[in-house]
Amino acid sequence: MDSNQIADGLIQYLMLIALLTFHEFGHAWTAWKCGDDTARLQGRVSLNPIVHIDPIGTVALPLLMIFMPGAGRFLIGWAKPVPVNPHNLNQPKRDDILVTMAGPGMNLILAAGLVGLAKTALIFHSVPMGEYCMQAAGLSLILCFFNLIPVPPLDGSHVLRVVTGMSHETYANLARYGFVIIIILLQVPPVRWALSAVTYGTLDLMARIFGVN
Repeated sequence: MDSNQIADGLIQYLMLIALLTFHEFGHAWTAWKCGDDTARLQGRVSLNPIVHIDPIGTVALPLLMIFMPGAGRFLIGWAKPVPVNPHNLNQPKRDDILVTMAGPGMNLILAAGLVGLAKTALIFHSVPMGEYCMQAAGLSLILCFFNLIPVPPLDGSHVLRVVTGMSHETYANLARYGFVIIIILLQVPPVRWALSAVTYGTLDLMARIFGVN
């Protein structure tokens, strides 16, 4: 791996950290506004990435995917889950889903904003900045759709738990094996293809809307 690849990998990693931070901030802020201040009291309503870091999902796995030979350029990760006490929520079932979807929703909004910045950069003939913005937008969309996979502790599994009425105890038992299942799923080509297809299909749609060529 040459110096350019290392620099590109580090830029991708910094993008990931920023996007994960906004993702978890979205969860924490929405929970607070819905009546639960558990995350706020733990300092999670914050854009400080340090308070959201997960040793595996934010550090080990992303760095391996970036720098391990033959790992490719497919990059995902996750941060430390935001604590939510559903008993404090104003309307538990509705608000639980709102809090859950706030993370992916934040990534979707960020992606649209980054594509808009890319268009602005291109207007001012800053092609490298435009390319970085589009790269970050694609990564934000990957995080959005990756987190919708219904495997604990990803956000999609929380929605499934609420919809099916699964107990928190049962969910916690399933979540013990979640990281292993996620890592295995990411090795399955159809899963990676589907995630890439929905991600870059959405990115292409956003690029068309903003007129980014």
